[in-house]
Amino acid sequence: MPLLHPPEEVLEIASKLRRAGFEAWCVGGAVRDALLGHVHLDWDLATSATPPEVMRTFKRTVPVGIAFGTVGVMDRTGRLHEVTTFRHDVKTDGRHAEVQFGASLDEDLARRDFTINAMAYNPDTQELRDPFEGRADLRRKLVRCVGDAEQRMKEDRLRALRALRFAARFGFDIDPATWRAICDSAPYLGRLSAERVKQEIEKTMEQVTRPSAAFARWRDAGALKELVPHMHDAPAERFAALDYLPLPSLAGRPQRKVLRLAMLFFGDDRRDADRALKDLKFSNADSAWIARLAGARADLGAAVDAAMRREGGATDAELRRWAAAVGRTASASFWRLNAALWSARRAECAARSPGVAVTSAQGDPAPSAQLVARAHRRLVRIAYRDAIEMGDLQVDGEDLASAGIPKGPALGATLKRLLEAVIEDPALNTRDRLLERAVQGAGSSTGGRALP
Repeated sequence: MPLLHPPEEVLEIASKLRRAGFEAWCVGGAVRDALLGHVHLDWDLATSATPPEVMRTFKRTVPVGIAFGTVGVMDRTGRLHEVTTFRHDVKTDGRHAEVQFGASLDEDLARRDFTINAMAYNPDTQELRDPFEGRADLRRKLVRCVGDAEQRMKEDRLRALRALRFAARFGFDIDPATWRAICDSAPYLGRLSAERVKQEIEKTMEQVTRPSAAFARWRDAGALKELVPHMHDAPAERFAALDYLPLPSLAGRPQRKVLRLAMLFFGDDRRDADRALKDLKFSNADSAWIARLAGARADLGAAVDAAMRREGGATDAELRRWAAAVGRTASASFWRLNAALWSARRAECAARSPGVAVTSAQGDPAPSAQLVARAHRRLVRIAYRDAIEMGDLQVDGEDLASAGIPKGPALGATLKRLLEAVIEDPALNTRDRLLERAVQGAGSSTGGRALP
């Protein structure tokens, strides 16, 4: 079994269990991914030892899920590995199972969700236990339930979403019986907690190179309509655009996951997006950030698209206005999301009309990648160089008050007008020119009478 090389620390845990008289097998995603040639850091084990016996065997353990037979064992490097007792289900409620220990390895594998996850590897004998032809399904590129698909879905409704994620992650097909069971399961997915749904969405963003395939299946199966109706009616190009945003796990940049999540709402009303995100139990910080980007596209999208359709693209003044509206720290993210949308439009039009000039789905020219990249560089420079926020002005409220501008709403309105003028012409951002402009404006607002 040349592809199966568990880490040395995992081999030590398995060896210690065997020396204590228990079976020890590597199971789950690590076995599946190793057979596919993928790196997998989390190697878990299944054992004939009960949780108390596991805790007696090892000095450093964590009671991860004693009721379900799982003990966390710390290896010599401090990494936690889940060691779970062989078990079989006594009863389930569609999300939680009541388990009984004393099962055999094959009984334990029989309770698992999909054949590609129901394999076990004995690192001592190098035996691969594969009672449900999981390795053959890996070769066939197929996600298939263990045993009766309808029963598997009834036992745990989360399996429907997991099947969709695995199929998209590996580029696999879904077995027809499994697909029917997923679709039949859709009306019952509301039993899942919002936290579980959120986790599946996040895992899709973290693990799937082309998330559009996953969410297309979510929609086709009825899962989106049941779980996130706000997303069910989203424009198809948003899902396609996800594929043009980098995979977070490859880059090691968690902000890229948030950027992918933002695309799901890009162009929605800010309040609607914030409400939908909080319903899914996203943090207040992530909800606010994503809703901010969503609202910016709703407010500015038409103007941004129109400007980028022109020869030469957007002007510096337009980029300054957009940076001021979106905010300095969000400007780059806003542009990356727009760029992904335009990439999706170009790809769609190229597929529909090979050899014809690239146009958007609406029949309008999509800006070239080169034009978008140049505008991106200019936008970032402008956002961090030019005055686009009130604090960037060379005058403040005290300066205006000293110049005779009355304190109160009039002073705030004056500062706002000055910022708008500076955004249009950065050369105005000097103390003398701003004070002169403020006094002139105040004089105009009082009918030409001198200010007291």
